[in-house]
Amino acid sequence: MISATKLQAAGYAACPIIVLVASPAFAHGGDVGTGGLVAGFAHPVSGLDHLLAMVSVGIWGAELGAPAVWLLPIAFPLMMAVGGVFGILGVPMPASEVVVALSVLALGVLVAGAWRVPLAAALVVVAVFALAHGYAHGAELPDSADALAFTVGFVVATGCLHLSGIAIGLLGRWRGGMIAIRTCGLLVAVAGCYFLFGNGRA
Repeated sequence: MISATKLQAAGYAACPIIVLVASPAFAHGGDVGTGGLVAGFAHPVSGLDHLLAMVSVGIWGAELGAPAVWLLPIAFPLMMAVGGVFGILGVPMPASEVVVALSVLALGVLVAGAWRVPLAAALVVVAVFALAHGYAHGAELPDSADALAFTVGFVVATGCLHLSGIAIGLLGRWRGGMIAIRTCGLLVAVAGCYFLFGNGRA
């Protein structure tokens, strides 16, 4: 049975979904818990597998063009917040770490090949991977961290990583830039193989 404390934490963690949809002003939000916010922001950046996957989503979105260039970076944090709630509640998600590693490999291949797929298919791919990444963040929530602040932190960091990926993806407008992007995609895919088969999760 899920405890009341975990239910309350999950409720807090779900707030970023509303935040992303409604875009309210944080000026009236009160203290969000600096420690949890900082820890949450640092979490995606400190894990190489998370960082590579999230930047790759931005690059792939830029390769696909509008509307994917902004829909994918919106869908990923939303679904990641859902996965974070599942992780906080301890909802079983078998092989989530494998899916995280697989996401690095798959996204690297998608970027390297500049694969153009229907928007719905791209959103499904991103949503599945986002759930796994969010679950990993939620499951690793520090005991002392504020669930809301931590979740807001990792969602904001994710958005920043997506923006970085989009900026990199825009280099594809030039021939030399496209070569560089595809090379980066291959390197990301190699890293994904390492995470997936070498048990080398960062």
